[in-house]
Amino acid sequence: MRQELLSLPKGLAEEVSKNLVMVARLLDEDPEQAYAYSRIALRLASRVAAVREAAGFAAYATQKYSEALAEFRAAKRMTGSVELWPVMADCERGLGRPERALAMAGEPEVQKLDKAGQVEMRLVAAGARRDQGQLEAAIVTLQSPELASHSLQPWTARLRYAYADALLAAGREDEAREWFGKTLEADKDGSTDASDRLAELDGVEFVDASVDLADDLVEDDQDEDDQDPAEVAAAERATDVAEYYDEDDDEYEPLESEADFDVTDEIVVVEDDEDDEDDERDAGRDKA
Repeated sequence: MRQELLSLPKGLAEEVSKNLVMVARLLDEDPEQAYAYSRIALRLASRVAAVREAAGFAAYATQKYSEALAEFRAAKRMTGSVELWPVMADCERGLGRPERALAMAGEPEVQKLDKAGQVEMRLVAAGARRDQGQLEAAIVTLQSPELASHSLQPWTARLRYAYADALLAAGREDEAREWFGKTLEADKDGSTDASDRLAELDGVEFVDASVDLADDLVEDDQDEDDQDPAEVAAAERATDVAEYYDEDDDEYEPLESEADFDVTDEIVVVEDDEDDEDDERDAGRDKA
């Protein structure tokens, strides 16, 4: 790409380069924004193959398949490369023309693809078979040395996943479970949802704890709203008059617990001072 941009004036090359960087950065997380940047680059340098290719992928990511196919064809004419052949065939699928995708799978260009490109073409052809309702044919299309290989390649997880998914669609559940498991072994970066598909087959349901907590809070609020206002007021009054002991208060003396109280302790009766004075007067009268 750098070499292609060198054919442009320096200032223009820098501007185009910035937009292409943004396309690559946003393509997965924000395809629409990536598409907007690709249109800017395309307006600035439509005769650069890298720009046409980037515009094609941005259009493809936003499901603008007709536009994507036109850009990919333009890039292919400029470079003579066949590496875009599988994605071009997939655009035909997106346009509702699976028969054209299958025709492209049989063209000589496929033999010029590298191993990754050939696997990608096989995936597209299998998808086209499924588009036509030919599930068994799709399964056979995916059966290949690459599928049976124990060597893990960047495309291994996707190939195994497509095979497992086709088996499941055909009602071959046990085989599908086996291949979803093999997909999981190859999917080191979590690019597929093979673990979720396995869980579904095994009847495992995942519960979102945050949702349950939110539901509990809503129920608690509803319970509080349903309380009798009179009962709430009575409880508050009872709390207000309850005696509160502060252990940090010097005058605070904790009550003895039942465990500390001995029923055999001697009970001492302490008489009031007024009672003592009455007793002394009565004793004086008796002496008189």
